[in-house]
Amino acid sequence: MEKAIRLDKLLGHSGWGTRRQIKLLCKHRHVTVNGKECLDNAAKVVLGRDRVEVDGSLVRYVLHYYIMLHKPCGVLSATADRFCRTVLDLLPRQYAAAGLFPVGRLDKDTTGLLLLTNNGEWAHKITSPKKHINKVYKAQVDGTIPSDIDERFHQGLVLSDGLQCLPACAQRVGGNRLEITVQEGKFHQVKRMCAAVGLTVLSLHRQSVGGLLLDPTLEPGAFRSLSEVERDLPFI
Repeated sequence: MEKAIRLDKLLGHSGWGTRRQIKLLCKHRHVTVNGKECLDNAAKVVLGRDRVEVDGSLVRYVLHYYIMLHKPCGVLSATADRFCRTVLDLLPRQYAAAGLFPVGRLDKDTTGLLLLTNNGEWAHKITSPKKHINKVYKAQVDGTIPSDIDERFHQGLVLSDGLQCLPACAQRVGGNRLEITVQEGKFHQVKRMCAAVGLTVLSLHRQSVGGLLLDPTLEPGAFRSLSEVERDLPFI
């Protein structure tokens, strides 16, 4: 059965702005349906049948978005905040109505791979500790790294508030740098795990989620869509 939806819903979900912005696009004759100007943002269109264009660009309906972001320092992993810039603020305004949210979170001063999506089921599979998805971090630490740090992480640390961490890994990779692998993401967890063994984290960078690595061509603050193959890599 053909599915009809409102034009503004189609355009909003496809990344063409907020409902108000889309209303203005229609009002100023930027939108066509099957080659004819459409001034009514509430008009119904049929997916897969009607051809919708904005300034000559074909609108392709995408049910779910999957985005890789190189999160920079100083930005919140949140959808909105009154005082601080969020990861969604790094995206063009056309994504404002797409319902994107960060998959898990990175601390404000933590950098690296952060995934954004509007597919809650996909996100849950990544963030649930029961799915055993590895998240790998590079940490620069201050303090003397214990010789048995990996063994202690693997046994499952108990933090100061009584939190029992799942088994993790910590490998020294030169100097005072560690590669830390966890399968959960509680509040400040990596920093608190390091504190439990006498270390202070000076900088933290997430480099991978499952089999998905941060694209080395992405500068801090840059993003790109995942390919169909990459969408499965977090689970490998």
